[in-house]
Formats: sequence, structure tokens, C-alpha cells
Amino acid sequence: MAERQSNAPLRAPAGAPTSGVIHVRTRLAGDFTVIANALLQRRGSAVTVGVAGYILSLPDGAAVRIDALCEHFTEGEILISRALRELEADGYLERRRERGPSGRLRTRTFFHDVPPGADPEPLRPRPHRPEPSPPQQPAPGPRPESRPGHEPHHAPDRAPEHEPDPAAAAESATTEPGPAAPEPTGTEPCPARGPAAQPAPDPRASVILASLRIVDRRLILSRREADRLAPAVTQWLDHGVSPEDITAHLTTRLPEPLRARPARILAYRLRELPPPLPDRPPAPAVLPWQTCDGGCERAFRAAEPGHCRDCPPAAGLATAC
Repeated sequence: MAERQSNAPLRAPAGAPTSGVIHVRTRLAGDFTVIANALLQRRGSAVTVGVAGYILSLPDGAAVRIDALCEHFTEGEILISRALRELEADGYLERRRERGPSGRLRTRTFFHDVPPGADPEPLRPRPHRPEPSPPQQPAPGPRPESRPGHEPHHAPDRAPEHEPDPAAAAESATTEPGPAAPEPTGTEPCPARGPAAQPAPDPRASVILASLRIVDRRLILSRREADRLAPAVTQWLDHGVSPEDITAHLTTRLPEPLRARPARILAYRLRELPPPLPDRPPAPAVLPWQTCDGGCERAFRAAEPGHCRDCPPAAGLATAC
């Protein structure tokens, strides 16, 4: 009894892999979800796979909004919304706009076990179509009796094939240089066209959008988002709004916390243009400088040369005499 004894098996069960994971299977009779391996083994974010598995385990009618998912997961709204966008891009998540019985539009969310068009196809109820009945063969009529000295005439089962004439084939081969090009039809695909060149954004608008993060650190825009918002900022500049006023309009009274992408909020604030400024009256003409002729040689503004207001004309005449 002095020797140490171990109850661990000396070797792994026969047929088990020598490395990697070994599954211990348990047959489940309830409370389980069937998920395709293509979804579970999806490359990318683990949050996306976890959100997909959680949505598949929910019953029909359960809420799958971002706030409802954030209450279950410890990840924030940014990661949850990104996972939903990836599932929608892959075809698993589908949002449809439908009109209810009351006439109001609502968004319905559909989640597919397998994206539509993928292999295998998702199980869908197919409409019952009756199988077409086989065509009935006409009953064979009585054969005409053969007369003595005449053979019965049998109709051929199919028309005899037309054998080409060797002389006509040789003549067509010498006159036609090659097969004619097929005429274009409406079913042929159109040639692919490259993306149209987008005009360069206004540099003034790009500077205004890039400097928003100096005022508010949350207003960080990508280059693509800045290029989309630049035309709207240019329209504001053309309406006579200064860059300082545009920056104040875009950064004042932002929601706290910021639950959406900043580009969407900025696009909403730039949607309606301000009214154009009224026409300003012309500025009065500036009078030229004149030198007083009264002897004080003071400079004053007047349309014509003369005396300043401190030197009356009479005093100027007495001095001149």
C-alpha cells in the first residue's frame, strides 16, 4: 500500500484523435437548437456568431432589437449593431417593411437558418401542384383489309430525315467563308461598365467635417462618410452660412449618449437648407479726404474742398486778407 496508485486511464479510448478537442456527445430530447455548421464556423467576429445563435434559440415573436440584445449580452451597442449588420449582409437577417391592418408601416425581422440561395436551400412549404396526367393514346382503329395483289400501306412512325446533298454542301462551303455572327438579342448580358468617377469634394467642406472631432471627440468620420456629407456642407456655404455657424449647428445639443453613427446625425441636420439671406442695401460711398482751406490745415472728409467745421468761412476770409 506504500506505492501511489492512479485511477486515470493509461491511454485514450481507441479511435480518439491524439490531439485537438474530443467531443463528449449527449443526446438531447428538448431545449436545443439546430444550427448550420456554416454559421457556427463563420470566420470573423465571435460576437456575430453568438448573436446569431441566440436569435435562433428565441421563440417566434421575441424582441431582437439592439437594446433587447444589449440587456442579454455584456457587449455594447456598437458591437451588437455591427453583428446585426454583418448577419444582414450575409443573408441570415432580413428586415422587411410591411403595412399593418391599421395602415401603419412596421419593420418585420426574419432570420434564416441558411441564407436564401445557398446550398442547402432552407425548408419552405411548397404549394401542392397536381401531377399532370399522362397523355392518352388514341385507340387503334381497325386495319384495312388487304386486297389480293396489293400490299398493305403502313404509315411511317416518323418523317424521314432529310439527307444533305453533297453537291449543295460543297457549293455552300466554297461560297460562304465562315459562319455568320449571331445577331444580338435582348437576353444577352450587357458589357460591364466601370464605376462612374465621382467629383472631388469641396476642400472647404472637407476641412469643416474633419475639424468637427476637435469640438466633439465623438464626431469621428471616415473618408467615405466625409465625401458623402461634403455636398450638403457646400450647399450651406453657398447659402451664405459661415464655417463657424455650420460647426456650431452640427455640434450643439447632441444626444448623450450617442447611440447612432455620427454621420447619420450630421446628415439629418444638414438635410434642410437655411433660408437665403435678404439682399443688403448698398454701402454708402466713402467721401475723400480734404484739407481745410481756413488755415488750420486739418484733414476732413467732404465731397469738395472747403473749410472744416471748426473754421467758419468768415474767419477764413479775414485771415486771407
